[in-house]
Amino acid sequence: MIWRVGILTASDKGSRGEREDTSAQVIRELIEEELGGEIVEYRIVPDEKDEIMAALIEMVDYFQTHLIITTGGTGLAERDVTPEATLKIIDREVPGMAEAMRAASMLKTRRAMLSRGVCGIRGKTLIMNLPGSPKGVHENLDAVMDQLPHALNIITGRFKDHND
Repeated sequence: MIWRVGILTASDKGSRGEREDTSAQVIRELIEEELGGEIVEYRIVPDEKDEIMAALIEMVDYFQTHLIITTGGTGLAERDVTPEATLKIIDREVPGMAEAMRAASMLKTRRAMLSRGVCGIRGKTLIMNLPGSPKGVHENLDAVMDQLPHALNIITGRFKDHND
């Protein structure tokens, strides 16, 4: 099965064209090469909760993505609101994935404990918040990539339980 994937970058500077979105490029490469996914939607929005929520909902409902990966807005700054926006629109959290990503990143840098990214499910779509740096994106995706196909198979109903 080819997974339909959306990438959402939350960045004030990126949305104004003042910064190249290198983190999304890393996501695209890893998803296409390691997951065999197809990027069906990509966009950059400012660090505004309502805009992040609207983009996530549209990617799920209109583009019918199986997976959405966000990058940016997961830190401690006042404008870092991606986790809050994600929590508002998901049906259920998947805390183990966020914990695994933070734990793997902690092996590289102690600052990983400051990442507030969450993972959750809306409908039949898995949404994952990743940091805004290309290095952080790579570390976080590496930590969970081997479990993504199984998770997506269960969420989308292809597998009925964890024994399939």
